[in-house]
Amino acid sequence: MSKELAIDRIRCDGRGMCAELLPELISLDDWGYPVIASGRVADQLSAQAERAVRSCPVLALTLRSVPVPEDR
Repeated sequence: MSKELAIDRIRCDGRGMCAELLPELISLDDWGYPVIASGRVADQLSAQAERAVRSCPVLALTLRSVPVPEDR
């Protein structure tokens, strides 16, 4: 399993805390709302991603497990 970040755009109010905590994956658009460069979270960024999710004041950021496709 790998992990993937997702933003609930309805909940998000653009505080930008996630981009400060995880600049490797999240940037802010012109209006201050987060944009995820790649939803997949590398293993070495897993702890930072979990911290960003826990720190979101409106619970708009989630981290979920997704299956890794098997090579054929």
